[in-house]
Amino acid sequence: MTRLSVNINKIATIRNARGGNVPDLLKVAVDCERFGAQGITVHPRPDERHIRYQDVLDLKPLVKTEFNIEGYPNKKFMDLVLSVKPEQVTLVPDPPGAITSNAGWDTVKNQSYLTEIIKDFKDAGIRTSIFIDTNPVNISYAAKIGTNRVELYTEPYATNYPKNREEAVSAFVEAGKIAIENGLALNAGHDLDLNNLNFFYKNVKNLAEVSIGHALISDALYFGLENTIQMYLRLLK
Repeated sequence: MTRLSVNINKIATIRNARGGNVPDLLKVAVDCERFGAQGITVHPRPDERHIRYQDVLDLKPLVKTEFNIEGYPNKKFMDLVLSVKPEQVTLVPDPPGAITSNAGWDTVKNQSYLTEIIKDFKDAGIRTSIFIDTNPVNISYAAKIGTNRVELYTEPYATNYPKNREEAVSAFVEAGKIAIENGLALNAGHDLDLNNLNFFYKNVKNLAEVSIGHALISDALYFGLENTIQMYLRLLK
């Protein structure tokens, strides 16, 4: 079964826009699980413009499914993850000022750097995943650096889906096969939504988890959070 992890960054963005605690990020996380989400994802950035480091600490005792912390592995991020010990850490190559993740790791160039970081997390009992594109070389080197999983960066799929969905998914089908052949479990995320998720799920085999935030929270404005989560879950069956 492919798990749905709900990224709650956008809830924090709304809260931070006015100060105070509306909406209540912690309650939303608990409610997402109650409504069927099988994981909660957060991505704290250095400027804390959405998820704050304190949010991560506060969420740890509340999340009962799978807690996934995404981020660029600077020292502050690593210290946070090692103290919280989530079920999964997802490493992204975002520069500090990035609006959102927009590329996967160059695992050849960053082989030694990532190998050391991943070892630290794995020694602490934390499953590791790295954000990656469909380049077969990057995937094969991901296996060499010791990560447990790769998360396919799906923005190119989402962009090209309206034009030619078979062509859009083809590189991801092959990337998924290569990942599994190299002993890596497979996650996916970025711009997956109600329109394109089911086709991706049906074509990319052995998909362990999708992480969805922006589209899901936006859909919830129309359909309600509980109904929206159930709509996404139905696309993964």
